[in-house]
Amino acid sequence: MGEHRVTKAIKLPERKKFLKNLIRDIEALDQMIQEGLIEKDVQRIGAEQEFALINRHNKPSKNGPLILSKLADAHFTSELAMYNLELNLDPLELKAGAFPLMEKQLRKYLRKAEQVAATFGDEVVLTGILPSIDLRSGQMDYMTPNPRYQALDEIIKQLRGQDFELNISGVDELILAHTNILFEACNTSFQCHLQVTAEEFVDQYNWAQLISGPVLAVCTNSPLLFGRELWSETRIPLFQQSIDIRSKGYHLKEKEQRVSFGNHWARDTTEIYKENIARFPLILTHKSTADSLQDLQKGKIPDLQALKLHNGTIWRWNRPCFGTGGGIPHLRIENRYLPSGPTVIDEMANFVLWVGLMKAMPESYQKSWHRRSFEDTKGNFYRAATSGIYSNMAWENRMVPAQKLLLDELIPMAEKGLLSVGISSEEANGYLGIIRKRVKTGQTGSSWMIKSYRAIKKHMSRDEAMVTLTEAIQTRRKSELPISEWKAASYSELKSIPIQYDWIGNIMTTDLITVQEDDLVALVKKIMLWKNIHHIPVENKAGKLTGLITRSTLEKLGETENELEIAKNIMVSDLVTVGPETDIKYAMLLMVNKKISCLPVVDGDQLIGLVTDTDAQGIWDKLYAKNNV
Repeated sequence: MGEHRVTKAIKLPERKKFLKNLIRDIEALDQMIQEGLIEKDVQRIGAEQEFALINRHNKPSKNGPLILSKLADAHFTSELAMYNLELNLDPLELKAGAFPLMEKQLRKYLRKAEQVAATFGDEVVLTGILPSIDLRSGQMDYMTPNPRYQALDEIIKQLRGQDFELNISGVDELILAHTNILFEACNTSFQCHLQVTAEEFVDQYNWAQLISGPVLAVCTNSPLLFGRELWSETRIPLFQQSIDIRSKGYHLKEKEQRVSFGNHWARDTTEIYKENIARFPLILTHKSTADSLQDLQKGKIPDLQALKLHNGTIWRWNRPCFGTGGGIPHLRIENRYLPSGPTVIDEMANFVLWVGLMKAMPESYQKSWHRRSFEDTKGNFYRAATSGIYSNMAWENRMVPAQKLLLDELIPMAEKGLLSVGISSEEANGYLGIIRKRVKTGQTGSSWMIKSYRAIKKHMSRDEAMVTLTEAIQTRRKSELPISEWKAASYSELKSIPIQYDWIGNIMTTDLITVQEDDLVALVKKIMLWKNIHHIPVENKAGKLTGLITRSTLEKLGETENELEIAKNIMVSDLVTVGPETDIKYAMLLMVNKKISCLPVVDGDQLIGLVTDTDAQGIWDKLYAKNNV
């Protein structure tokens, strides 16, 4: 998440000073490019590994800050939520042996993180979206106590002026309002960096955009959020929506979100930076007094702190980055769309595929972007995010299945690109062979997860299935086999894992059937008969829970009630309700004391779930069996 010593961009004097520095930074960057100061004699690769932390119940842990402190290693840094950390790998020169060396480094530091996490009873998980994440993890007490994150949350809320909204549709649908940016923390990625020269930046950046769709298609690993089957790479819409500062009234005015693929090809090396400044308001500032142009005049290489901070608050899926190493400035392209996991070897294979393709750009593409359709490229990216390995790609004026395109054209192209920079055929094929098998089997992280989740969910509740799937991911990751060789998870192998039953949100039914206040009682009776349910909530036209009808209520009416009687006249309106974070044992005792067989779960005045005496008895038996009572 970049620089941590920041302030909110709301004080006018500081804002004016920061804007002045921002303008000077972009002018200094232009000058460095014109004077040939950008490094060109060496090319490096780098990566950032984001990972999740889970407790012994496979739920998000709050120990991230404590683990980070005990790690005491500059390679690790905090993330937005306490259940995430980030590992920054050392950059390496792109040459023979670079990828095995990076893999070795990645494994070394992950083992260190795992060892420290174990002292807190936690584990490290590599997955794009942790399956066991629940709504509770989106509350502010899960946010890492860091001024940058708090400032980011507050200023984005001020700019938006209303609650954030998630509206993602796939096999299932997720519609959710939330009050902070913490749902962005559900995402964990494996961010890859490739250094490029200033002269080749435009072509390389546009090529990176063009290959994004097919590369993403074979790398997806995030199909689930809160137990809903959504996109093959749900991180894409989740990230875009979870920090979208546009209110509803601005969706037509500002065409581009702060998280975006972009809307056109790059035409100039610094154009994207300038567009970021022109299009997007400041979110954060810092108190740096550095004048980049003055530094250049003195023979110093400026750090461009203001430009880097502002660029870090615009999350393009392919992002331009400026940096310095040993006092020498460089440019690089950051690939932000690759998900974390499911294994180290899968991540490294994804990285190798991307770098190989980046180095294999055909000469015919150079300086010819005006003749190519950006809309096709953008469409490919979102088709891949939606449908993954089974998507179709618009490629060279034809539609091609992603699997065919990868096997016939792109993987061989990537191999040639790797060979061109000195990577041995053995090294290239070792990693690309993993991609080939994944493409041939059609088994990506997302397709494996969906297959396993559907099998497990037949035997348990949604929350139990989410936790069980997380356990299955952990078990298979430790086998060191790539995802293409994983067997689908089954209920029989995982039925004895430790599941925590501590809040009512774990067990409530969310697939609800409700009726309106003015619905006929005759209809209510039929619905309860058809669906074999004993309780049915009643809502008014605004969607507010106003009552409950039970089968016992209908039985008391007998068969003589007026056929034109409406639900409002017979419903129980004096309801006992609880919130989703209510302790399960408290809720069960409440049902016993109040002698009620159904407990509505509400958020404000909106019904979000239902717990019946049958649900409670089942959980009571499980708690008793685990000696947790």
